[in-house]
Amino acid sequence: MSATAATRPAWVDDDLFPFESRFVEIDGNTVHYVDEGSGPTLLFLHGNPTWSFLWRDVIRDLRDDFRCVALDYPGFGLSTPRPGYRYHPEEHADVVTGFVDALGLDGVTLVGQDWGGPIGLAAVQRRPAAFERLVLANTWAWPVNGDLYFELFSRIGGAGPLRFLARRLDLVVNAFVPTGHRRRKPTAAEMAHYRRAQDTPGRRQASAVLPGRITASRAFLAEVESGLPGIAHLPTLIVWGAADRVFRPKERERLEEVFPDHETVLVEGAGLYVESDAPEEFAAVVRDWPAGS
Repeated sequence: MSATAATRPAWVDDDLFPFESRFVEIDGNTVHYVDEGSGPTLLFLHGNPTWSFLWRDVIRDLRDDFRCVALDYPGFGLSTPRPGYRYHPEEHADVVTGFVDALGLDGVTLVGQDWGGPIGLAAVQRRPAAFERLVLANTWAWPVNGDLYFELFSRIGGAGPLRFLARRLDLVVNAFVPTGHRRRKPTAAEMAHYRRAQDTPGRRQASAVLPGRITASRAFLAEVESGLPGIAHLPTLIVWGAADRVFRPKERERLEEVFPDHETVLVEGAGLYVESDAPEEFAAVVRDWPAGS
């Protein structure tokens, strides 16, 4: 493993994020991660525009029973991209795969939400011996080109004016994070941690790129879809924020079809960021599931 020296910024509140920040170099990227607790390994992967901070309450609840590992993709959170990194999900999947190799992870349960679903499932397909189970939360794993709902979202979000606003005004953080919580309102301190992680137009490029990649990364998503039969046997827990305004019941139902050995838990009233919107419930479901599956 190639460890790298990096400094946790002073604006990270040790009470809100009470974990040791670790850093590792993956293909020229300085990747920040946390590695807390011991026991069966849970690998937490975030979506857009969040970072490992998203999982903080879940990790705090689960680290007595599990080894909880959560990384930030390059350009997100406290990770620094190499020159020329484009912030595409294809690249993030390469980084996650390299991260699994660098830490020598095995017996892993993937916990993926939003973009963490297809990015993580790509890594599972590339390193099947390392993964034993899946937890999928408000996500998808196939191309959505031709679905008018996602086509419009991707075209509008990926258009020049919206990308400009995302870079200049932190539009993705300011719009997505509050609307992705339905049970509760994120605190000012929480919002500050998402904003400070992307506190320059350059740092906001990572979150500005991903909406357009929903359709532009069709080839990557088709590759993920084609690999699903090879991992469809894995026990799968689907934890779904039932009040999500992004992913619909049809995405959940398709995941249920793909993974026949599944258990589904609907978290009523919770939004896209179900693990942050209802962390105690999310953690309890994950803690109880392995014993009964």
